[in-house]
Amino acid sequence: MRAITFSRPGPSSVLELTTREPATPGPDEVRIRVAVSGVNPTDWKARASKPVDSGEMVPNQDGAGVVDAVGSNVEHLSVGDRVWLFLAAHERPTGTAQEFTVLPASRVVRLPDCIAFDVAASLGVPAMTAHRALTVHEFGPTRLAPGSLDGRVVLVQGGAGAVGHAAIQLAIWAGATVIATVSSDEKAALASAAGAHHVLQYPDGALAAKVLSIATGGVDHIVEVSLAQNAAFDVDVVANHGSIAYYANNNGEEFTAPIVASFAKNVRWQGLLLYTVGPDALAVAAEDITAALEAGALPVGDEAGLPLSWFPLEDTAAAHDAVEAGVTGKVLIRVAEDLR
Repeated sequence: MRAITFSRPGPSSVLELTTREPATPGPDEVRIRVAVSGVNPTDWKARASKPVDSGEMVPNQDGAGVVDAVGSNVEHLSVGDRVWLFLAAHERPTGTAQEFTVLPASRVVRLPDCIAFDVAASLGVPAMTAHRALTVHEFGPTRLAPGSLDGRVVLVQGGAGAVGHAAIQLAIWAGATVIATVSSDEKAALASAAGAHHVLQYPDGALAAKVLSIATGGVDHIVEVSLAQNAAFDVDVVANHGSIAYYANNNGEEFTAPIVASFAKNVRWQGLLLYTVGPDALAVAAEDITAALEAGALPVGDEAGLPLSWFPLEDTAAAHDAVEAGVTGKVLIRVAEDLR
């Protein structure tokens, strides 16, 4: 089979197209024939800096494909099942930038028949991060479903990114009123296409006042991509007992916030990282996201506000470079042309 590998951290030039034998799944594992591999910022960052302890590593956490073989003790998946994958390369050398990958069955989720592989490969890190950001409020909900966010206002900072896009879609599916912030007219169009009820552009000295004119009691949930830049603003607009869930370090490695204003509102500052969030949170996110898929709530593409950029497997380095350069939308790698 063809696989993209790297044996040392570094720039995208360390990635090589190689040929290897498919691995055999062990107990509690499955082998997937990969149709589409999804690329996230975490993938190029891991490639650039993470030591390679296994000799060589296959990058990319997310993907979609078909179950090809099943190890012992696996009962919820069968050969031929269409599936989506998450955290394929977490603590393993078995990412999705290869024609076959073996990973724990707990990271493989059966895909509804009506959902295409491009949608499925766009889930993983973005959708599960968004799910977590929307379920850490002091007063719940801990699960997402239609009606679970009724009456709540969600602010998505950076509504045109992959996580922001998924947060908009999941929040709307769950019944929230969604405000998204973006930096340009082009990105405003994408956030609107994703379904945000209100789209506001920054920089704008009146931005807090505009948010509070929509959410007169403050924002209940904030999904934050740039806490170093937005912490004080978030405290201004968050509601009493509101949550500020941050998942990235855009525009800075440290943040400061007004202390009295923050504790006076009983604000919950919630960092989140899928690699350390724990298996229970991952499992419920996978279940809820699959339910949203079945409801048609997570489309991708230009018309849904998440443009797709496609690369062939042999151009994985270029796909990583595109994500590192900040391309808008989702970067996908076509691994198997005959799987659709």
